[in-house]
Amino acid sequence: MSEAELKAILLDGLRKIAPEADPTTLRGDQNIRETLDIDSFDFLSFLIALHDKLGVEIPEADYGKLGTLEAMLNYL
Repeated sequence: MSEAELKAILLDGLRKIAPEADPTTLRGDQNIRETLDIDSFDFLSFLIALHDKLGVEIPEADYGKLGTLEAMLNYL
């Protein structure tokens, strides 16, 4: 999977949990939760959806490492 395809999946997932926000305006270094005004429950739902979509196991200990789009792309 290319980085562009992965980014499209991430942005689509963010649109689903924050339909009022426009994740395409999100810069790679911006904090996702703060910028899109997502609470911790919605962020967790987003990570679970990523697991379901990509089949990638994300341990709870790593959740804090996934605060930006750039960090998520590097992690995944």
